[in-house]
Amino acid sequence: MALRDADRGIDTVRASLLETARPRPQLVRESFVDLDGEWGFAHDDSDLGLSEGWHDGRELPDRIRVPFPPESPASGIGATGFHPVVWYRRALTSSELDTAGHATGRRAVVHFGAVDYRATVWVDGQVVGTHEGGHTPFAFDITDALDGSLDQHVIVVRAEDDPHDIAQPRGKQDWHENPHAIWYHRTTGIWQTVWLESVAPQHVTALNWTSDLTAGTVTVEVSLRHRADSVVHVRIAHDGETLASASVHAGDTMTTLTFPVAGQANGQHYEHLLWRPEKPVLLDAWVRVETDGAETDTVASYLGLRSIDWAKGALLLNDRPVTLRSVLSQGYWPETHLAAPSADALRREAELIAELGFNSVRVHQKIEDDRFLYWADRLGLLVWGEMPATYTFSAEAVRRTTAEWTEAVMRDRAHPSIITWVPLNESWGVQHIASRADQRAFAEGLYHLTKALDPTRPVISNDGWELGTSDLWTMHDYEWDGQVLADRYDTDESVLREYIGGIGPAGRRIRLAGAEDTGQPIMLTEFGGVKWAVDASPSDSWGYSEASGAEDFTRMLAEILGAAQSGTRGFRGRPGGLAGWCWTQLTDTMQERNGLLTEAREPKLPFETLRALIRGTSTD
Repeated sequence: MALRDADRGIDTVRASLLETARPRPQLVRESFVDLDGEWGFAHDDSDLGLSEGWHDGRELPDRIRVPFPPESPASGIGATGFHPVVWYRRALTSSELDTAGHATGRRAVVHFGAVDYRATVWVDGQVVGTHEGGHTPFAFDITDALDGSLDQHVIVVRAEDDPHDIAQPRGKQDWHENPHAIWYHRTTGIWQTVWLESVAPQHVTALNWTSDLTAGTVTVEVSLRHRADSVVHVRIAHDGETLASASVHAGDTMTTLTFPVAGQANGQHYEHLLWRPEKPVLLDAWVRVETDGAETDTVASYLGLRSIDWAKGALLLNDRPVTLRSVLSQGYWPETHLAAPSADALRREAELIAELGFNSVRVHQKIEDDRFLYWADRLGLLVWGEMPATYTFSAEAVRRTTAEWTEAVMRDRAHPSIITWVPLNESWGVQHIASRADQRAFAEGLYHLTKALDPTRPVISNDGWELGTSDLWTMHDYEWDGQVLADRYDTDESVLREYIGGIGPAGRRIRLAGAEDTGQPIMLTEFGGVKWAVDASPSDSWGYSEASGAEDFTRMLAEILGAAQSGTRGFRGRPGGLAGWCWTQLTDTMQERNGLLTEAREPKLPFETLRALIRGTSTD
């Protein structure tokens, strides 16, 4: 697959304006090959495949549609039971390599968006790599494994996903055979897009963009494949006008370049280029690598100039207070489960959130496909990045969480839409954090690790309750009586600060002993959860409270949302103590029937009614 205007060169492609989001949207080359579609497939419940040599490329008995997990109907398999090992097989043709631009002297690289949980990949019978972590991408150079005597090559993947291993970061995936309570079907094996590209031996492997609004500068970290005599050239533009360009000699695999951006140092023009929800300006960028005097790589990228901080109880975006109207989204579809039905479905999900009147989304217990983040960047949607949880505390759970969370932050930290990180939720995996020093140390360690990887964003150490060191104080409160909520939150900041120093609505302390309150913003980050099933629903369907019909659903939404809205800063001129809120939830998710939309993404009330309620403009 080639870019629409690749014939004019990648240095003219605007990565910020590609109408079909690319895999790895902030590092775009001229061409790539989509390897999604029909693959061979087999369950290996007895784990015999390795000893029987299935990696030799033999045909497998079933067919599956990648990237849909085998538990999902869309995969063509739809087997939701316990299947700890699965195998995939796909032929890679010479024409596909040609489409990717592969030729002698270049390197063929196969990319996996996500494989849950542990993957081994073979090409033409040779192991090309392994990866652990079910939610983060990985790539392998397969060039040396390609058997030149073959007309076509064979990619084989073995995925291991123990359904009973609760030390494995799994998020909302159930460890029971059938979904129960708030958990849903497992996602095994390949569940995000697979693709191939061809690159020169010396090429860009990763980019990270940051900006300093005070200094008027942009910094780019460029990761290269090899140490070599290379020069990196960077150009940034907006609407065709070059804003900055610079070059640096790269003596190592990582090089950093900081340079001024025209118009950002001072003056009123400073505001013109800033990224924010109401005006999500994206700047286009191109990074070119020369090695030994010859161009070896050019990639298109994009960035947003913005800062996120907090002071005196307010969350600050570009040094201006911003109140979050957020919604919890689980990114789950009935036919495809954690995998999105298509790239367009990811776009539509972001559009729906914005059209409903939210300015923020908390992607819950899932590291979302970064094509969703691309549309959040373009639409001005503020995103909370959250780590899927384990459900036990052990050295192995610590190791796995730390490794996968590091990969997630490194992948997503250049997206301007990401405004905060959530490594833990509701003490899942650290159930005794209030009394056990080792569990608290783990949470503190994750906080500081995240700040070390990305010092530019706030970190919520354990969203919902039992927070130690944290840049935000957050509470989960599913009280359904609007007046009770109003009594709690429609008040000034000093009252709320006394509240977060004690026992919260879930019967747990909000701040752990010794955690210092230095004026962090206070947010209600889960509330609502009102069930109203507009269609047939399973017998175990539930919500945190229940409406009797459309009229009652409207009333409950108005009262519960109104209580949170009245407690926020600046709402209708009031000096409330909340810096924002997050409604549960965007869509119904299997037996959870507490969405504003159905699983099919249809609104349960007229769209304009929902939008007015969310924005606090309803007069009903």
